[in-house]
Amino acid sequence: MTSTSHSEFDCAEFVLAVLEWLDGRDEPPEAIDDAFELLASTRRRLFLEVMNRYDEELTLPDAAEEVAVRETGRTVTELSAERVANVYISLYHDHLPRLVEAGLVEYDQERDLVTPVVTR
Repeated sequence: MTSTSHSEFDCAEFVLAVLEWLDGRDEPPEAIDDAFELLASTRRRLFLEVMNRYDEELTLPDAAEEVAVRETGRTVTELSAERVANVYISLYHDHLPRLVEAGLVEYDQERDLVTPVVTR
């Protein structure tokens, strides 16, 4: 079996560290599964990183633009409007509802504003 390299990332080491962190915690297995399901999508993780970084309300178009920048490694001026629109649509229809339901962000549809929910 051949393993692929992700730079210096050691997947096995990461998994073991997460398992060690989980050891002795009281969360039910379903809650842990739900959390990992939310984090399974790169786009959702990037969106959460954006919201965490700015730690204030953002318009969904601005957040989508920032996610597209992070996904592509390009500058805003190098992104096509179509690329940003595709990220926006994906966030709006798929990722945002899941994150709102999980209580990680709030969304004001009328103003198209996303606000991180501070639970730290």
